[in-house]
Amino acid sequence: MAPGIPAALERPHFIGIGGAGMSGIAKILAQRGAKVAGSDAKESATAEALRGLGATVHIGHAAGHLADDATSVVVSSAIRADNPELVRAAELGIPVVHRSDALASLMEGLRAIAVAGTHGKTTTTSMLAVALSELGLDPSYAIGGDLEGPGTNATHGGGDIFVAEADESDRSFQKYAPQVAIVLNVELDHHANYASMDEIYESFETFVGKVVPGGTLVIAADQPGAVELTRRVRDISSLTVVTYGESEGADVRVHKVTPRGLTSEVTVVLNGKYLTFTVSVPGRHYAHNAVAALAAGVALGIPAHNLASAIGKYTGVKRRLQLKGEAAGVQVIDSYAHHPTEMTADLEAMRGAATGSRLLVVFQPHLFSRTQELGTEMGQALALADASLVLDIYPAREDPVPGVTSELIIDAAKAAGADVTAVHDKAQVPAAVAGMAKPGDLVLTMGAGDVTDLGPQILDHLSS
Repeated sequence: MAPGIPAALERPHFIGIGGAGMSGIAKILAQRGAKVAGSDAKESATAEALRGLGATVHIGHAAGHLADDATSVVVSSAIRADNPELVRAAELGIPVVHRSDALASLMEGLRAIAVAGTHGKTTTTSMLAVALSELGLDPSYAIGGDLEGPGTNATHGGGDIFVAEADESDRSFQKYAPQVAIVLNVELDHHANYASMDEIYESFETFVGKVVPGGTLVIAADQPGAVELTRRVRDISSLTVVTYGESEGADVRVHKVTPRGLTSEVTVVLNGKYLTFTVSVPGRHYAHNAVAALAAGVALGIPAHNLASAIGKYTGVKRRLQLKGEAAGVQVIDSYAHHPTEMTADLEAMRGAATGSRLLVVFQPHLFSRTQELGTEMGQALALADASLVLDIYPAREDPVPGVTSELIIDAAKAAGADVTAVHDKAQVPAAVAGMAKPGDLVLTMGAGDVTDLGPQILDHLSS
């Protein structure tokens, strides 16, 4: 199956083409035959991969990078109004298309699975992409991280299924009309865009309301926000609701999760029958992601036992408890976790894997707004580690907020009994960790910013 390309996306120009969400859409359009161009702040492996697909990628942002014959300029919510390419687009009268609208157009005519929720979207979407590919269904997919196997975050497949990560952070997931929607959890996050839990619920209700008539909502049965959302949407007559989790009343019940080092064995009860399969990442949180993926595939009519076996072929996503390597008897693992719930889930998973060993964490807070609202909870999560180094806040798209620093997290961590140290110079971290770590220890680099770059450097220092 080869869906057509909307006229506006025949010659698109992406501002920030190297971003996780933007690059996926650009890759799929290039594979469908569009003449793709764009710009990014710096050179990267993603930029090179896009060039390999025939895209033109400029480094840096300048008005001259935008071709006069571009049919649209694609932007994310992170692109500021004064971006020179966006200003030039207005001068030329070139339409501006939001990333979510571009992705929605790619799903048209296909059976879409949209994965939403404050934590676990990338992992769950990836598990589905891998499992469906393993079963020969050749899905298209767009994910917020690179799969370890294929090494890419997106592809145009020949099948009739499209699996997409649905971003609730800026309400853009409301643009999609999936056949199956997955909601992993509903929590207050993305404080720059949501002022209250009521706003979060309203946003998710709108997303669920877009599921096509006769479609399915797969939703967590154990997480309080998801339970409340389920209550709010139960009356949608055209919607089938399938709950999953450890609650006795869950439609797909998690019977047991058994840790096996850096993997887990999961047993579920589905339609009265027990089904056991392996998940290649540790921890109960990731086991639940796998069960959500299983339930979604079953909702599309795929046999459960086939799906369970195929999910076992998933080998991980970059930055989602990704093993970066081992040196001097110390394993270094990278985590994208940046919200307290994610941090707690990954730290508990690593604590389970570090039997008889120490867990050392390098944490980089992400965003001033998130730290302002959730810094105390972040610090409390770090109490699960044996020792932590906390870096300065990674600002991403935000300007500094007076009085908001990593000290908010450090103070809370110390109050919770954590062994935590502030490190203001990131370059000092590799040597500091190498001096702390002993054979058998696990080192976890954690956060959504450039803390991920430290893993290889720590391994180099351990080796020497």
